[in-house]
Amino acid sequence: MPFGFYIIMAAQFFSALADNALLIAAIAALREMHAPTEYEPLLKTFFTLSYVLLAAFVGAFADSMPKWRVMFISNTIKIVGCSIMFFGVHPLIAYAVVGLGAAAYSPAKYGILTEYLPHRLLVVANGWIEGLTVGAIILGVVIGGMLIRPDVSQSLLAFDFPLMDTGVDTVGEMALTVVAVFYIIAALFNLYVPDTGVDHKQLKSNPFFLIHEFNHCLALLWRDKLGQISLAVTTLFWGAGATLQFIVIKWSEVALNLDLSKASMLQGVVAVGVALGAVAAAKYITLRKSVKVIPLGIAMGLIVLVMNFVHEIWMAVPLLILIGGLSGFFVVPMNALLQHRGHILMGAGHSIAVQNFNENLSILMMTGIYYLMIKMDMSIYIGVTLVGLFVSSLMYMIRKRHLLNQQEQDDVIHLDDSAHH
Repeated sequence: MPFGFYIIMAAQFFSALADNALLIAAIAALREMHAPTEYEPLLKTFFTLSYVLLAAFVGAFADSMPKWRVMFISNTIKIVGCSIMFFGVHPLIAYAVVGLGAAAYSPAKYGILTEYLPHRLLVVANGWIEGLTVGAIILGVVIGGMLIRPDVSQSLLAFDFPLMDTGVDTVGEMALTVVAVFYIIAALFNLYVPDTGVDHKQLKSNPFFLIHEFNHCLALLWRDKLGQISLAVTTLFWGAGATLQFIVIKWSEVALNLDLSKASMLQGVVAVGVALGAVAAAKYITLRKSVKVIPLGIAMGLIVLVMNFVHEIWMAVPLLILIGGLSGFFVVPMNALLQHRGHILMGAGHSIAVQNFNENLSILMMTGIYYLMIKMDMSIYIGVTLVGLFVSSLMYMIRKRHLLNQQEQDDVIHLDDSAHH
């Protein structure tokens, strides 16, 4: 891999690290305020809203200037979001601002891969980026959990600069300060991301034109035989994954009697699995074989159901690693396939904006449903069962659809052959 790739990875790592540490810090801030419990999944909703509302514009924005500059601007927006939470703006609003930065960041970070690397390296690069992002999620969640632990936060709060009042007095403020440092490191790496020298499209100022163009790209990708399958899988995966993030926290509080900082460590365990699965996929699955991993999605949904019978931490850890491993193994090849089709059909920035729109719409819907479940005081065990069955049955339908597509394609080829004879 060329050296620039490692700089892209470092920038991505610190940015994702901060996003996830901030999620735990924001949950802690909500609890400090004694906000209702159902506000917690709403954090993800507010964060994700920007991805859906701005999907038509961020792709065009990412394609209109060098990717490093897009990444730098986006990271600055995240720093603003983090700062306003520090100065007392409601965590939901502040996290929405961070989401704004993240929405603009995403097409740039994936788009630069297709610009910078030959397509034979895409699955490997994706494996690395996904693995690293997941590593950042694990570390971010763990660091977030550590920062809100009374013993750690007290010792950090006791650390004061001589002759200078830092103004950091509460656990929440201290956690936010550490997170802001991560964002600043990410921004510094952004400045050194290589310029790929690809021609940039002039940004069209007419919003209606951009929305029309986005709708065209959306239809194009859903009509493509391979595009629709990979898009359906990744869309389902991200929606279910985001919901599982909150389910794991709630489930470990109910089934395993853990507090927030320990429960957030278990989220990290799932992510370890995803990283292992992602690395294995990068090693064993080529772009050609990518659709062969779909049955693993069905299996993953069924294995989620086992969570209902686990009440010991020593059983919980391997189970969560397995769930993570299966999901990482099947989502990485699908992601690469989707980028490859998208790049061919419409250009990197646009295709990633389409992907983000679908995936985040799915996150919004599924975390929204989970929010309603909590509001109705539904048992967490019912929640786990519903998510598991939902994932399995949808993956089964996607697989049937793919087999049908293949059948049609074979029929067309046979027709062509017979026409020639």
